[in-house]
Amino acid sequence: MEVTKPVALSLSKAEFKDIYRMDGVPEFKTYLAGEWYSGTELMDVRSPIDSSIFAKVPRVNGEVASKVLSLAYSKGRREMRDTPGEKRLAIYHKVADLLEELKDDFVDVLIVNNGKTRQAALGEVGASVERLRRADLDVRKLYGDYVPGDWSSESLQTEAIVRREPLGLVLAITPFNYPLFDVVNKFVYTTVAGNAMLLKPSTLTPLTAIMFARLLELAGFPRTAFAVLTSRGSDVSGVVRDPRVEGITLTGSTETGEAIMREGGIKQYVMELGGGDPAIVLADADVNWAAQRIVAGITSYSGQRCDSVKLVLAEPQVYDQLKAKLLEELSKVRVGDPRDPDVTMGPVIEESTVDELEQGVKDAVSKGAKVIFGGRRLGRHYVEPTLIEVERERIGDLYLYNKEVFLSVALLTKVRDEVDAVAVSNGRRYGLDAAVFGNDMTRVRRVIRQLEVGAVYVNDYPRHGIGYFPFGGRKGSGVAREGIGYTIEYVTAYKTVMYNYRGKGVWEYL
Repeated sequence: MEVTKPVALSLSKAEFKDIYRMDGVPEFKTYLAGEWYSGTELMDVRSPIDSSIFAKVPRVNGEVASKVLSLAYSKGRREMRDTPGEKRLAIYHKVADLLEELKDDFVDVLIVNNGKTRQAALGEVGASVERLRRADLDVRKLYGDYVPGDWSSESLQTEAIVRREPLGLVLAITPFNYPLFDVVNKFVYTTVAGNAMLLKPSTLTPLTAIMFARLLELAGFPRTAFAVLTSRGSDVSGVVRDPRVEGITLTGSTETGEAIMREGGIKQYVMELGGGDPAIVLADADVNWAAQRIVAGITSYSGQRCDSVKLVLAEPQVYDQLKAKLLEELSKVRVGDPRDPDVTMGPVIEESTVDELEQGVKDAVSKGAKVIFGGRRLGRHYVEPTLIEVERERIGDLYLYNKEVFLSVALLTKVRDEVDAVAVSNGRRYGLDAAVFGNDMTRVRRVIRQLEVGAVYVNDYPRHGIGYFPFGGRKGSGVAREGIGYTIEYVTAYKTVMYNYRGKGVWEYL
C-alpha cells in the first residue's frame, strides 16, 4: 500500500511551543519532576503511516531516572500529601478544560503517531476529558471505616478507625495503543489517592504523555510529584526494583507483566495484561446485530486492543447465517491512510506484529484451518482484517488460539452448544473479557457463571471505555481491577488506628 502524502507534525497551540524545537524533525523535551529535560541522547519516534521518523524525544537513562525517583520520593510524595483533595479535583477540572481547548494538537499526534482515524483520535481525547472530570467518583473509595470495639470481649472500651492512605510513590507503565487515555486514567486514580507518580510511556508513542505533562504544569499540579520517563525498558529496571516505589500499575502483555512482577518483588500491582476476547453466539441471537458488533470488536483500532475479539464461537443453528453476515460486515472495512476520511482501519503500529500474523496464518492453514476473509499483507504496517475458519477439534493446536496477536484477526468455530463454547473460551491462558449474544437470559446467565473472565458483555462487544464499569483479567490477563473507584484499593494502604479508653468511663456496659 502506497502513502502519497508525507507525514509531518506541526503543533499549532502556543502552550506547546517551548517544549520542543524544530530542527527539521521536532525534538521534544520531557518533564522530570519540575524540569523540562532535553538530554544528550535522543530516541526516534516513527509514524506507522509510512514508517518515517517524525519526532525525537530524549532518552532518560537509568542514572537520570534514579535521580528523578529520589526527588519524587523525598519531595514529590510530600507535596501530594499536602495538597488537599478539593484542590486536586480543581486541578483535574482545569486540566480537562485545557485538554478540550488544545484537543486539535492531541488529535493530530494520535493520528500521526498511532495511525488512528480522526474519529478514533477524537474519541480518545473525549474519553480522557471525561475521566478527568469523573475523578470525584474515585473519591468515594477513599473514605474509611469506623469499627466499634464492643463486639469482642478483648476490645471492650476501645474503638478504631480504618484509613486509606496513599502508598507514596507509584510507577505507571503505559502501552502504545491508548497513549493519552491510559496516561490520564492511571494519573487520576494514582494521584487522587495522594500518590506521586512516575510515568514510563511506550517508546513508540511518548508524545501525548509529554504534552499531558505540560497541561499539568499549566494547571498548577505539584511540580515534583510527576515525571515522564521517556526511557527504554532496561533504563527503568532500577526504578522497578527500588523499594521506594511501593506500587506499579501496568497495561501491557502478559509476558511483560510477569517480568515486571519478578523484578519488582513485594509491591502492590495493578496489571491489565493480555486478552483477545471470545464472542459466543447462541442459537436465538439476533445474528445481524451480533455480526455488526463482533466485526466492530475485531477491527476497532486495527485490533490493537487488549479487549479485541479474537475468537467467535457459534452454535450450529446460527453458524452459517452468522458466517455470511460476518463476511458481509468485514467487506465494508476500508484499510488505508488514517488521514483519509473514508478509511475505517489504519495501520498496525509494530511491523513485527504483521509478521507474526503471517506466521499465524501459515500455522493455521497447515493445521487444516481456512482463511475465509483477508489475511493479506498490504504494506509494512497494513493488513486486511482476517477471519479464519477452523474445526472445533483443531482449534486448540493453533498459534492464533494460544497467543494473542495484536491486530485485527479472529478465529471462527462451530461449537456443539453453550457448554462447549465455554470450554473453548476457558481453554486459553487469557481471561480478560467475553461477549455473549442471545435472548434466552437463562442460558446467557449459565454461560456468564461458567466463563473464567473479568467481565462479560451481553449482546455487545467488549470495550472498557473510561472505566465506568470496572475491568481487569483473570489467569494470564492480569491482577487487580481498573475502573472509576475500583483501582483506589490497589494504590492505597489500610491503616488501622485503635483508641483505648479503658478506665476512662466513656462506656458503662451492662
